[in-house]
Amino acid sequence: MSSVWLPCGDYHQDYREDQGWWQTKFIKGKMILLLLVVFVGIPLLFDGYWISVATMVGYTAMGALGVQLLIGYAGLLTLGHAAFIAVGAYTSTMLVLQFPWPQFMLDAGLAYPVSILAAGVVAGFWSVLFGLPSAKVKGFYLILTTMAAQFITVDFILTQYISQIGGRGQAFSLPPGTIKIGPWVIDTELSVYFVMVVLLSLMIIVLANLLRSKPGRAWVAIRDNDIAAEALGINIIWYKLLAFFVAGFMAGIAGAFWVCNTAALSPEHFQWFLSLWLVGVILIGGVGSIQGAVFGSIFMVVVMELLQLSVIPLADYFPQLLMDFAYIKDMAFGLAICAFLIYEPNGLAYRWWQAKNYFNLWPFSY
Repeated sequence: MSSVWLPCGDYHQDYREDQGWWQTKFIKGKMILLLLVVFVGIPLLFDGYWISVATMVGYTAMGALGVQLLIGYAGLLTLGHAAFIAVGAYTSTMLVLQFPWPQFMLDAGLAYPVSILAAGVVAGFWSVLFGLPSAKVKGFYLILTTMAAQFITVDFILTQYISQIGGRGQAFSLPPGTIKIGPWVIDTELSVYFVMVVLLSLMIIVLANLLRSKPGRAWVAIRDNDIAAEALGINIIWYKLLAFFVAGFMAGIAGAFWVCNTAALSPEHFQWFLSLWLVGVILIGGVGSIQGAVFGSIFMVVVMELLQLSVIPLADYFPQLLMDFAYIKDMAFGLAICAFLIYEPNGLAYRWWQAKNYFNLWPFSY
């Protein structure tokens, strides 16, 4: 029997219903409303500044999805994810600026879309390379190997070699009109926002489908108990490396997106703090939840922007505050992590789950 409400009085009859995207008309209505808000409401209601903030939220969420997959679903600790974002960004940039594309592809605006897929593949395989130690080590030791990816990739290869191609010094300049998707030139805050929304939506759909498939169940089994998973016949080495590839692929997509949001690409955009930041995002949003990556990104980016807006008026009386804002931001980041680990260790996604259950079960929520 079909019903608008779930879970009171409406029960799943088979596995397909249980894994359905939109299980009731009510849920379908909520999702359609959310898509309207994201694609129509935000561009109409907010100006260029807040559109750029929303774009940064999406970029952070795109990077955090890969970290969420590794830590939250596969149980593979990582502190070097910014390296794979950087690989994606530089792969896309090199293909757009340096690769001799046929003229018809340039005229059709296909160079950048193809470079996005290439960036994901290259970053995925680069991630697998540094995921190989996960076959033998885990926990603290795996953290060290992923940190090595950060320092080898960004501080050595990209800074000392890739950035020097063409005599550009430390940055690749991206002139206006370079980034095109079909006939559309991506050169405004609004166009960059729509690119972000489309890419983030596709990444969430792909990851959500992967998690409810055989690889997703294998990742969760490895996270919970890798010895038991291996005893059940799961090839843990294969699925660990697959997790690194998928996480790296998504990081590469995020890096390729960043190319259209900046006028010049530099290794400074991908410092180790970005890797730490992404881990903090999923800790605040909720480990083991796709929504957690989005909620954590919204919280961290918006809170930091509001903090900066509150500091600006005070700078008239205390000019040193603007000089020290980077340190204030780091302090706020650390305090937020500590506060959530103490008072809300399950993150914002858990609180959202509780709120949904309250309204779904009302008036018998007890």
